[in-house]
Amino acid sequence: MQNLKRKLGIIGTVGVPARYGGFETLAHQLVENLNQDYSITVYNSTKHYSAKERVKEWNGARIKYIPLSANGFQSIFYDIISIIHAVLFCDVLLILGVSGCLFLPFVKLFFPFKKVIVNLDGLEWRRAKWNKYAKTFLLWSEKVAVWCADEIIADNAAIQKYVLDRYGKASNLIEYGADHNQGEKIKPETFEKFPFLKNEYAFKVARIEPENNIHTILKAFAKQENLPLVLIGNWKNSDYGKSLQEEFGQFNHMHLLDPIYESNLLNQIRSNAKVYIHGHSEGGTNPSLVEAMYLGLPIISFDIVYNKVTTENQAIYFETTDELLQLINKINSLDLDKISKNLLEVANRRYLWSVISNKYSDLVKGASTLETPTFDFELPRKLQQAIS
Repeated sequence: MQNLKRKLGIIGTVGVPARYGGFETLAHQLVENLNQDYSITVYNSTKHYSAKERVKEWNGARIKYIPLSANGFQSIFYDIISIIHAVLFCDVLLILGVSGCLFLPFVKLFFPFKKVIVNLDGLEWRRAKWNKYAKTFLLWSEKVAVWCADEIIADNAAIQKYVLDRYGKASNLIEYGADHNQGEKIKPETFEKFPFLKNEYAFKVARIEPENNIHTILKAFAKQENLPLVLIGNWKNSDYGKSLQEEFGQFNHMHLLDPIYESNLLNQIRSNAKVYIHGHSEGGTNPSLVEAMYLGLPIISFDIVYNKVTTENQAIYFETTDELLQLINKINSLDLDKISKNLLEVANRRYLWSVISNKYSDLVKGASTLETPTFDFELPRKLQQAIS
């Protein structure tokens, strides 16, 4: 019966098993939850898996390796090669991100019977890390994706509204799951490695990029010493990160750690924080935010519509260094237990992988029922100006 299953190709991630980011975790969870219903092929980058780590099959899914990086400039060709292979061997293409979507007109011209589903990600063309040429390319890729895909996925209601306002098209709202991470007690060997974890601390994990407001957060914590900060990120990947690490790494109460890919260790540090700081100002539903919600952490979040929609306005919000500093200084007077409880309730209702996987499965089967939703919020002014 295996050959009678519908063939699903998952394109646009570093690969599985997940070891990188949100899309990788999504692909990982879809394989684990849907491998009984579909014949799944996942496209992996050889740049992120050594020869010893490369397997032809994982959890019932076929793994196809592409000898290019899944990130940066090479991601365009990585995705296009994956699309070409998938359109020949799969019935349904699930494309995560828009890098290779300029190729979709050819897919729909020569293979109109193939179903194409595209998750737009978080409006990649808006990210500050790209120059104007890259932003133009990504915007055109987004446009092609919206007009050529059979189904569009928005991972946040604000992205859903953006697609409707800009393109006049309805999209499917499917967010991220968070229940793959569980709370962990800090082990004695972890205290030995990171002795500062014995005291209360604020925590953040993120890519070190301007749109994640790393500079805003560091400046606020540098102006006080009552609450230490533990911030994990890829400091050495950009001049922005290197300069921040050099400037703020000298503060004894600020611990700027390099990436930790061991999930058990990361969860020990994250799940025992006094408060989680979320600085993302671009994108949609951020995986690290919903994971913090599921762990029951009180959250201080950057005040932007994406984050408010994700948290259902149950977090505490800031926009400036001074606003964040004020919140830190009065942290003990805030009702952190109530905030934690409210955010955990939202996570248990919306961010479970069983729920998310079923929504993807419905799209693959053609069971989507697109309706034009109503929105009780406005998009950020700059995004409204870009649309107009």
